[in-house]
Amino acid sequence: MPTKTFFNLPEEKRQNLIDAALREFSRASLADASIANIIKDACIPRGSFYQYFEDKADLFFYILEEHSARNREQMMVLAIKHQGDLFTSSAEFFETTLHRYIHDERSETREFARNIFLNMNYKIEYKLILDVKNPTTRERIREFYRNYMGVIDTSGLNIQSEEELLHLIKILRAILIQNFIQFFAGEADEQEVLHSFRLELELLKRGLYTSKSNET
Repeated sequence: MPTKTFFNLPEEKRQNLIDAALREFSRASLADASIANIIKDACIPRGSFYQYFEDKADLFFYILEEHSARNREQMMVLAIKHQGDLFTSSAEFFETTLHRYIHDERSETREFARNIFLNMNYKIEYKLILDVKNPTTRERIREFYRNYMGVIDTSGLNIQSEEELLHLIKILRAILIQNFIQFFAGEADEQEVLHSFRLELELLKRGLYTSKSNET
């Protein structure tokens, strides 16, 4: 997490550093990214960088959490829009996010997402799905999932507990991630990955809807 010194900077200076980092992490994976490139682009001394962040991984995961927080907000908006329908809201989330990645005018956003998915490891996936190391951020994410699960309509699903619902949400997130990986790896174009995601969603639905729901 950034230090208090970073948060005490004027907004313009904070955003300048984040933009420089986003450009670097869009160009290279976390392993290959260079602090030297970031500080040169941001026009700050190396010493100042370490007053703000512990290392490049600290900065990377801060940006990733900001990126993930916007996605979580969109998930909640769509769940409310679709009256708690987990599958319909998840489908729209995937489709709109994929469209944004393809057509976003800021190429850094698209390339940052590409690097996230193509260099996926346990730590990155763990942060994207549920948990993080920082206690404050971890509690914020857990609060989101408590609120999100409260919105989801489980009346027609074979779900017996909050624990089962949480695992279902994690399964859906894993399907989302895998389809984004296929897209960015060039294994499927936009229409192919949309078809794949919808098919996997449909198969999951068949196993979770109660017989009463299937009759309606």
